[in-house]
Amino acid sequence: MKIVHTADWHLGKIVNSVHMTEEQAYILDQLVDIIRTENPDVLVIAGDLYDRAIPPKEAVDLLNRVLTTLVTDIKIPVLAISGNHDSPERLEFGTELFRSQGLYIETRLSRSLEPVVIEDEHGPVYFHLVPYIEPAEARELFNDDTIHSHQTAMEAVTNYIREHHDMKERHLFVGHAFVAGGMESESEERLSMIGGTPYVDANLFQDFVYVALGHLHQPQRIKRDEVRYSGSILKYSFSEATHKKSVTIIELDADGTCELKAIPLVPKHDMRIVEGYFEDLLTNPLENNEDYLHIRLLDKGQIMDPMYKLRKVYPNILRLERVGFSTTKSLLDLQQIRQKQTQSHTELFASFYEEITGEAIDEKRMAYIESTISTVMAKERGE
Repeated sequence: MKIVHTADWHLGKIVNSVHMTEEQAYILDQLVDIIRTENPDVLVIAGDLYDRAIPPKEAVDLLNRVLTTLVTDIKIPVLAISGNHDSPERLEFGTELFRSQGLYIETRLSRSLEPVVIEDEHGPVYFHLVPYIEPAEARELFNDDTIHSHQTAMEAVTNYIREHHDMKERHLFVGHAFVAGGMESESEERLSMIGGTPYVDANLFQDFVYVALGHLHQPQRIKRDEVRYSGSILKYSFSEATHKKSVTIIELDADGTCELKAIPLVPKHDMRIVEGYFEDLLTNPLENNEDYLHIRLLDKGQIMDPMYKLRKVYPNILRLERVGFSTTKSLLDLQQIRQKQTQSHTELFASFYEEITGEAIDEKRMAYIESTISTVMAKERGE
């Protein structure tokens, strides 16, 4: 069986005030061409089809066009799950009807515990489609008060699968999670850490012949080749400037051995970080000058209106930085910003509370804040 693994489309994404829908349409047309050429048996999309719970009309239209082409014209089964950016309720609309056409979109853990089974010449292949879930959802479903983290939630899911299936057969896991050891970037929204860690141990997936992951935007393996993030289809921040975006092709044989290859995705406009002197950049224009650029100027002296002048040559500058003007204070501010980016919502509030009141927040208030944040996050996801 030949399988295509992709994830993190983030349709409707806005990067530095630029709507990425046209870029996404360009890259998804490439994906369709790849599928026509490779002629796979299954397409897997491991979450975050949309960038937010209520996507813009253009994003909905694009997803509808692409899925219709795949399912109706090419007639390839599409197996997708909701990610932490998606609204489960909105993606769930029409799912029972779509299944009869070969489109499987899982948004609820209760239903996803039963795998989608697709046959090849060697017999059945079991696809376990596990959407992004908060620990509280798993705690309620399994009636287990010990589930307070993404790790214990995923442990409950994988234990259930092992208990109800013969894992000597070919089982594939499709999930949207932060597996420990993965390399993250700035464009990924940190998963909730309310009541526990956001990380999941890769050892939970040792009985699956392949694990198709979504959430982290850099294509990468975790501990073994068969536990893999396909990465996002486009670069969504300058922290991803060095990424090589691709889709993963899996050739699955009769005994569950996987042969893997990556097919590059080439954007209409790349996202690059460029360093240079102002006059050099104007008089000796870079190749692909319409790429999305973060330009770092090395000049020490004053420059009159550099952004206006540079944009005449490089129309898609998204960020301009004067490297020579960096100060110790700005570096310290940047360090503080980066430190805050690694904190959970509750940690940020606790820090804010201590800064305002001069004392640490007590356990009763913290419990109330955790409950409130959990409720707000659930509402933002449309639950």
